[in-house]
Amino acid sequence: MTDMTNASDTNMSNDIRILRTLATIDDRHVEVGRELSHPIRRVVVAAVLSNPYAGRYVEDLTPFIEASKVLAKQLSERAVALLDGAEVHSYGKGVIVGTNGELEHAAALLHPALGAPLREACGGGKSIIPSAKKRGGPGCTLDIPLHHRNAAFVRSHFDAVEFRVPDGPAADEIVLAVAVTDGGRPLPRVGGLTVDEIVGEDGLR
Repeated sequence: MTDMTNASDTNMSNDIRILRTLATIDDRHVEVGRELSHPIRRVVVAAVLSNPYAGRYVEDLTPFIEASKVLAKQLSERAVALLDGAEVHSYGKGVIVGTNGELEHAAALLHPALGAPLREACGGGKSIIPSAKKRGGPGCTLDIPLHHRNAAFVRSHFDAVEFRVPDGPAADEIVLAVAVTDGGRPLPRVGGLTVDEIVGEDGLR
């Protein structure tokens, strides 16, 4: 498992600091009274970050983009490690920006550079990484969307995982989270493309 480090120990801007890290593991064993053939594990790993741009407009958000490369590697490697060797099926990402921040701060962390390190940690991935972003205060819930890492149209893996930090983010903080799973929804039965049918060329099928 990769240790989470402070910004001062990485290539991150010293103004963007890791204040806390959190991880949740959800193992589903039973659905509507039916024992699953194997438990489905869903993992979220998140960092609470300082937001040096809270409360003011800054044109250049490059420091967030650069920081996301470091954060993505750390968070993603830890999340995958918590699957205990199981193959990654689904992935997703999300951000909660504290109330003095901008949604564009979330976009800078999530979109330009976070994807490659997450895919690498997962052993590759063809499909787009679904994401969610919102502004909120302490205890705000983030529903991180999930779908299969190689084929976004695998209907059994259309899902989401809930995450929250009970006392964060503060107004000048940001919560950045990645999610991975070792399976889709329990007891899927609404048809569509199956995992066994994935071609894995275009990220859709």
